[in-house]
Amino acid sequence: MGDDSEWMKLPIDQKCEHKVWKARLNGYEEALKLFQRIEDEKSPEWGKYLGLLKKFVTDSNAVAQLKGLEAALAYVEKAHLAGKTSGEVVSGVVSKVFNQPKARAKELGSDICLMYIEIERAEVVQDELIKGLDNKNPKIVVTCIETLRKALSEFGSKIITLKPVVKVLPKQFESREKAVRDEAKLLSVEIYKWIRDALRPPLQGINSVQLKELEEEWVKLPTTAPKQSRFLRSQQALKAKFEQQQAAGGDEADGDNDEEPAPQVDPYELLEPVEILSKLPKDFYDKIEAKKWQERKEALEALETLAKNPKLENGDYGDLVRALKKVIGKDANVMLVTLAAKCLAGLAAGLRKKFGTYAGHVVPTILEKFKEKKPQVVQALQEAIDAVFLTTTLQNISEDVLGVMDNKNPSIKQQASLFLARSFRHCTQATLPKSMLKAFCPAFLKQVNDSAPEVRDAAYEALGTAMKVVGEKAVNPFLADLDKLKLDKIKESADKVELLGKKGGAEKKAAAAKVAPPAKVAPPAENPARSSGPPKKASAAKSGGPPKKGKSASALSAKGKKVPETKEFIETELSIEVCEEKSAAVLPASCMQLLDSANWKERLASMEEFQKAVEQMDKNEMPCQALVRMLAKKPGWKETNFQVMQMKLHIVGLIAQKGSFSKTSAFVVLDGLVDKIGDVKCGGKAKEGLTATAEACSLPWTAEQVVSMVFAQKNPKNQAETLNWLSNAMKEFGFTGINVKGFINNVKTALGATNPAVRTAAITLLGVMYLYMGAPLRMFFEDEKPALLKQIDDEFEKMQGQSPPAAFRGTKKGGAEEDGEEADEQEEDGGGAPDIMDLLPRTDVSDKITQDMVDKMADKNWKIRKEGLDEVAAVISEAKFIQPSIGELPMALKGRLNDSNKILVRNGLSICFSPGYWTLKQHVKSLGMPIITVLGDSKTNVRAAAMTTLQAWVEQTGMKDWLEGEDLSEELKRENPFLRQEVLGWLAEKLPTMRTVPSDLMLCVPYLFICLEDRNGDVRKKAQDALPTFMMHLGYEKMLKATGKLKPASKEPVSALLEKARAVMPAKPAPPPGKAGAAKSSSNGAPTAKSGWLGVLGKKAPVTKAKDEEDRSGVIFILVPNGKEQRIKEEKGLKVLKWNFQTPRDEYVDQLKTQMSTCFARWLQEELFHASDFQRQVKAIGVMGERMEDELEGTVSCLDLILKWFTLRFFETNSTVLMKVLEYLKQLFPTLSRENYHLNEYEASSFIPYLILKVGESKDVVRKDVRAILTMLCKVYPASKVFPFLMDGTKSKNSKQRAECLEELGCLIENYGMNVCQPTPAKSLKEIAVHIGDRDNSVRNAALNTVVAVYNVCGDQVYKLIGNLSEKEMSMLEERVKRSAKKTTTAAPPPNRQAAERERPQRDHPSNPNATFMRKPAQQPQEEVPNKLNQARAQNAEREHSHPSIPKEFQLDLDMIENDHTRVSELPDLVQHKLEELLEPIMMPEPKIRSVSPHFDDLHNSTASTINFVISQVASGDINTSIQALAQIDEVLRQEDKADAMSGHIDQFLIATFMQLRLIYNTHMADDRLDKKDIFKLYSCIIGNMLSLFSMESLAREASMGVLKDLMHGLITLMLDARVEDIEDGQQLIRSVNLLVVRVLEKSDQTNILSALLVLLQDSLTTSSGSPMFSELVMKCLWRMIRLLPETINSINLDRILLDVHNFMKVFPKEKLKQLKSDVPHRTLKTLLHTLCKLTGGKILDHMSMIENRNESELEAHLRRVVKHSGNFSGMKSDRGSEKGQDDRMSKAKVSDILSEIFKKIGSKENTKEGLTELYEYKQKYSDADLEPFLRNTSQFFQSYVERGLRMIESEREGKGRIQPTSTVIPQHGLDSGSVPLNGEEMKPAVYYERLKILRQRQGLENNSRTRPTTSLLSKPSVASSTDMLQSKLSQLKESRESHFQQEQSHSHSPTRSSSPAANLDDLKKRLERIKSNRQ
Repeated sequence: MGDDSEWMKLPIDQKCEHKVWKARLNGYEEALKLFQRIEDEKSPEWGKYLGLLKKFVTDSNAVAQLKGLEAALAYVEKAHLAGKTSGEVVSGVVSKVFNQPKARAKELGSDICLMYIEIERAEVVQDELIKGLDNKNPKIVVTCIETLRKALSEFGSKIITLKPVVKVLPKQFESREKAVRDEAKLLSVEIYKWIRDALRPPLQGINSVQLKELEEEWVKLPTTAPKQSRFLRSQQALKAKFEQQQAAGGDEADGDNDEEPAPQVDPYELLEPVEILSKLPKDFYDKIEAKKWQERKEALEALETLAKNPKLENGDYGDLVRALKKVIGKDANVMLVTLAAKCLAGLAAGLRKKFGTYAGHVVPTILEKFKEKKPQVVQALQEAIDAVFLTTTLQNISEDVLGVMDNKNPSIKQQASLFLARSFRHCTQATLPKSMLKAFCPAFLKQVNDSAPEVRDAAYEALGTAMKVVGEKAVNPFLADLDKLKLDKIKESADKVELLGKKGGAEKKAAAAKVAPPAKVAPPAENPARSSGPPKKASAAKSGGPPKKGKSASALSAKGKKVPETKEFIETELSIEVCEEKSAAVLPASCMQLLDSANWKERLASMEEFQKAVEQMDKNEMPCQALVRMLAKKPGWKETNFQVMQMKLHIVGLIAQKGSFSKTSAFVVLDGLVDKIGDVKCGGKAKEGLTATAEACSLPWTAEQVVSMVFAQKNPKNQAETLNWLSNAMKEFGFTGINVKGFINNVKTALGATNPAVRTAAITLLGVMYLYMGAPLRMFFEDEKPALLKQIDDEFEKMQGQSPPAAFRGTKKGGAEEDGEEADEQEEDGGGAPDIMDLLPRTDVSDKITQDMVDKMADKNWKIRKEGLDEVAAVISEAKFIQPSIGELPMALKGRLNDSNKILVRNGLSICFSPGYWTLKQHVKSLGMPIITVLGDSKTNVRAAAMTTLQAWVEQTGMKDWLEGEDLSEELKRENPFLRQEVLGWLAEKLPTMRTVPSDLMLCVPYLFICLEDRNGDVRKKAQDALPTFMMHLGYEKMLKATGKLKPASKEPVSALLEKARAVMPAKPAPPPGKAGAAKSSSNGAPTAKSGWLGVLGKKAPVTKAKDEEDRSGVIFILVPNGKEQRIKEEKGLKVLKWNFQTPRDEYVDQLKTQMSTCFARWLQEELFHASDFQRQVKAIGVMGERMEDELEGTVSCLDLILKWFTLRFFETNSTVLMKVLEYLKQLFPTLSRENYHLNEYEASSFIPYLILKVGESKDVVRKDVRAILTMLCKVYPASKVFPFLMDGTKSKNSKQRAECLEELGCLIENYGMNVCQPTPAKSLKEIAVHIGDRDNSVRNAALNTVVAVYNVCGDQVYKLIGNLSEKEMSMLEERVKRSAKKTTTAAPPPNRQAAERERPQRDHPSNPNATFMRKPAQQPQEEVPNKLNQARAQNAEREHSHPSIPKEFQLDLDMIENDHTRVSELPDLVQHKLEELLEPIMMPEPKIRSVSPHFDDLHNSTASTINFVISQVASGDINTSIQALAQIDEVLRQEDKADAMSGHIDQFLIATFMQLRLIYNTHMADDRLDKKDIFKLYSCIIGNMLSLFSMESLAREASMGVLKDLMHGLITLMLDARVEDIEDGQQLIRSVNLLVVRVLEKSDQTNILSALLVLLQDSLTTSSGSPMFSELVMKCLWRMIRLLPETINSINLDRILLDVHNFMKVFPKEKLKQLKSDVPHRTLKTLLHTLCKLTGGKILDHMSMIENRNESELEAHLRRVVKHSGNFSGMKSDRGSEKGQDDRMSKAKVSDILSEIFKKIGSKENTKEGLTELYEYKQKYSDADLEPFLRNTSQFFQSYVERGLRMIESEREGKGRIQPTSTVIPQHGLDSGSVPLNGEEMKPAVYYERLKILRQRQGLENNSRTRPTTSLLSKPSVASSTDMLQSKLSQLKESRESHFQQEQSHSHSPTRSSSPAANLDDLKKRLERIKSNRQ
């Protein structure tokens, strides 16, 4: 019992795995109760038992196991997680439960299995049960079979996959255990219920007695199909429906059950394939060709036996099929022919789709053999061709069948039609498209009129079958000419036809007949002759139909546009008497009488009456033939009067347009029209008549008649004009149905004419034809003379890039709908071959491809094989275009594609690559798949050739043929990494372009999954790329389900990749927008893929395009998501070569080609990398330039590749390409700049170094262009980053490059200042100065000019920066500086230079011609030279002001304005606006003072644009213009009701303002010719405006952070400008600026201004060349902001502020801050953070959300220390008393602890300095702290040491802040204390100490080198914030002045502040006490 008590206390899950069986039993019972109680299937409680479930069912104790099974069943039924345990639990059930003697245990085990099936784990359960059938224990086998039977009975064949079950079933009938056999029998009966006769073939091998018993049981079964009675969790809707039917009554419900039937099981799928090739007799191929027929018969009989196997293993049956084909075609023994046909039928039936490869080779032979009349031969051939048809598509064999439809032998025609009739029965509307009917129906119609009745009947049957399949409506247009009797026969045949797809009856019977052996009880086949092949199961599934074949010439169009299916009007020829009679009925009598009058005027009057009558006639009443015959009546077309003739020709056109104009009527008029077409006066009317005739009778027919007539004449004028008319007519009518062959012959005749006009017209016609036909057209004229050929080529060249115009004549409404449908069909077929190729005359080369050639190609000697290939290539090349029938060539070529000799493989590919010569579709399986096999070759060049050939094939055939069947999956099955990566890459490219794919694509998925885990990285990558493209067609769910067959270890990673691919799955291509639209757009397209093929075939073709014009009209850059980022990542990860070389090697070029292939149009890439013709590259660059604006996004996405390609061109010597590249770059960079795009480091580093190489080019024009591009480059890439590249360029051996780089460096320094010098100015200047001693004169001059440019920026400091120079070099530099100093007027001295320096004559840049760095590039004339700014302005002032055209609405370009000061002066003169109208956006502002240019009103159409314009003039280079603009804005700002108009323009206004401040500082102040009073006035206006603006808080708060930063920078720079003092009232100006700064600090958005100051401080500390006073003033502003924090803390975005502090501390860590000359920045930052912590407490740590990586700076650690420290001091009260009078002093105990700790540190040797520093800071913070108790007990020496240390720290810290340039007189920049509002805040004692020092300075009592006092913002904070002084009270100063003076006088003569350290401390204490008493 003790043991029991122990386990009873355990949790349930622990009981379940206890070693004591009773504990487990108890655990199972409690678990069962628990499981029954839990309602939530996703409860966390289920997770506890996930790993225990297998132990539940495999318990070793039978009693416990029984209870465990019950608990497991409950778990599986209710737990959401149960599915995860299916494999292990079912395995445990099979092995440990099904062998139990207790029936209850087995029943529970079976229930668990069924429950797993219910929760969607059927596959796992089925697999485990089938594994159980191999168990040696018969009990387990019996129970497994029983469970499978139950599962099938309840769930049905949809859920339980029968194929693996049927596969193992025969083995169970062989068991020794009767129980197993009996259970197998029951299972067979159950399976038969579901699949019926499909079960017979797999069980034919069992014992005959058992089979008989089964047959008896099967007969007893009901005929009704069984129904699913148990449903999966996902089938709850079906379950509810089933229960409803049960409730309503089973029998009644059965009749109404519309539940979809169970899928029909194909017996073929249940069979195991048999491998027969290895079982053939060894001497089979010898015997099959033996002379004795008996030996041949033996071989065939052996094969027949093997071919009877219903399912054959795939393999290479090529030789076998070839042997059978030879027997059928050539053997004289009909018995052997019959045997061979049966063998062929067996192979086709056993291989099914895999036989499709060979179908095209045997069909022509079988059809030809139908000449045999013996019934047994015919029947065997019928069975064979029917079986073959089911392995391929009608499309693929249509050419072969049509080829025998005109055969002389009636038997062949009859059997061909009967074969088509049988084939049509397998088709649907989708798989029998109109294109096929259009091809077959004319042949059937001929047979309908055949003399042989059997041929006619066969044609009736074929047409009737087609009518049954696609409907009468689709077939009737082709039967328009048939009489009613024949139509009735066709309809009668249609009624008799029973389609195989109907209700599946016939299909099932046919299937059963194929696979079932003769059995007595087997139901007989309906038609033995037609039942030999398996059903065409896939036919219904293929909605898209087979890929569309090229149409005949009569059905041609530009692309997809069809001739309307309208009945042609046929008319018999009438006699002249009848014509006169009919004409008299409709024409006036006078008209008839005067037609042949001798007086031309009477004839003219007659024609006028004739015309009126025709115009009034109704179409149905118009006797067209009679009327035109009257017109042709004497004098007819020989009319001599041109007026009468013109009228006559006009009437012909009217009749053709209005009436039913037949070809009979056309024959009457064409001769006359052609005769007059060359007439000067009548030619126009003749052409109109021809056009009208062409509309009535079709252009192809009319053109053919006209051309033949005109070339029968000898009138060259008529010939030329006819050809010209035809050229125009083709554009109007389109190219539909034109007989190209006939035209080409006539054109050749015209080209040979002696008259140049005829030749010119012929060439023009060829140009129009080229628009439609493309490059193939040229091939017909290669034999012409070179001069003529050049003219033709020139004409073709003109047509390049043009698209054929849309046809607008010759279309009828009736055909519009059908046109659209046809276009849709063609689109559905996946981009099938265009019809152009059908125009070309083809040669039958089957006779020329001799057996000898084929044998040579198969010879053992490779040289002979090569000879055979060469002969074949010569035959094809000579024929140019060949017919599809090429005999055994495909099979022979296939062998060579697998040749061990790679040369022969490539030769074979080259023959295959010319398949433009032949029709490809029927050869996809036989030749296309071997091409794919070649992709696995180890040699790169062979693979590349194979891929090129493959792509060329696909362009013609479309993709569907390649994806159908198992061939592609078989290729992927090969474990060849090359093959896999090539095929997957190809599929990834092609699949996204398809709208539909065959279902067979799913067969490739298992191998795709294998490739995802391939050990080859390239294979894995290609597989991952292909995954989304597979998914877009197959769907995520379907592919995820396919992972179920993977190994467990593979399933998870593959599923993860599927999920990832799901996110990037591309969308399917959209269908055409509309049928008509599709037809229209396709008619406009240029010649498509096929024409591009043959561009390479002409030997001298200049128009050799890889793509046709339509392709070129598409996008040239393909947007690849994250493509550029991926390339950057790969280069950083060193997965590809880094773009860094001295000269480009081949691997770099290949890498670039590979990268470009994914995102460049293929034709563009081919042009760019064209090896021989540089003009192709020039044109390609031109296209890129033209498309830049339209495809800007694509250009940016491929920018890195474009720039890399340009770098390759920099290494070439072709100047034409180089100039085109530079032209493109000059267009590119301004475009990128306008789009605000900036180059990244990756793009810049791979381009700029190579661009700089060309700056040393010998040609001036190239150098100028490169310099211009470098200038533009700085707009899209920081100048400071361009600088190092130029520095590298100065190290070149090329002296021109060195000189140009130095000059460009000078330009950068001049335009961007010293900050551009990287890494530091000193280092850069030293390297530049080295070149002063260069041996090349131009380099020396350039170096000197650059140093002078630096001198102009930073003055004498340049001598320190350049380091030590030799005496000679220094003298050269000084001389150059002196020369420049005499002329310069633009360079302003730095603000901290002495007055004497400022008075020195201003410097200019040298006039030396080598000093080109000051020159802007010649390509930008609108940008003036910076150093000639004053000259330009002087010229501007001298000439009369004019009004240029107003630019678009003002947008500031900061870089442009700052670096090019002349541009701003181009703005128009200021216009005074009526301010009252400012707020009325509808009213146009009227000019008040000056006239406005005509364009002005267009701009000022609203208040906003008016304000924009006025603000734009604030930044004007003209002072008066700027002042007037500021005055207008000030007037608006001063009126409260109108000031709101400025809202939204604040940033714009402030930008313009600080730009003007920069302009004044850099330009106006340095210009001696300008009146300083004007500058002062401009300053006053700016500051006045700013004060007005920042007095309105609502407007002030609109200023953004960046703008405030720049504004503060400008204001502080102004305050520090020493030149301001020279202006009258300069002091007053500086005080105003001080006031403005305070106003900005107080009124701006507090977050923005605080953030701006932090960034400004960071920038100022980073810049080494800046003034230290600048940083100091920024910090004073920050201290003031800190003082304001208690009032503003609630309005501040602390997250942003802390982010800025974080960024500051990243740049300036604590250690770096301490290294600065002054510690004030460090203290400022600490004070800011301390104040924030004090105001917000611990919550401050919650405001770091914007900081991504907190570890990058010390901010978080610092804040935590401050927060923790403030927590320790929570008892301390602030010495600044609050209104409530709280005492914040620290408790004595805490003070004692802190000071004790500090003194301990001072006393230790290691930490003494740290202790002194802490004591000093502590005293500054708590000035009233009493140190006496701590010093009292120490020695005098220690006390003196402490005091001395404190004094040294104090003097050291103060000394740092006092450092000033000794030679500079600092003006007063302080705020007037009277201007500061008073407040009642108490100040720290240190503030008063600071104030004392200031007062001493004023009275001259303090020894200081300063000559002038500095107050307010310029005074340095001593202990506490110096900005506290700004808050002092004047009254307090006055009250304490006497006491202050006394203190000052007592120390006025001391060199230091105190005679001794102790006295100093005591004195300081006393003074602070007095100050405090004065305040109370």
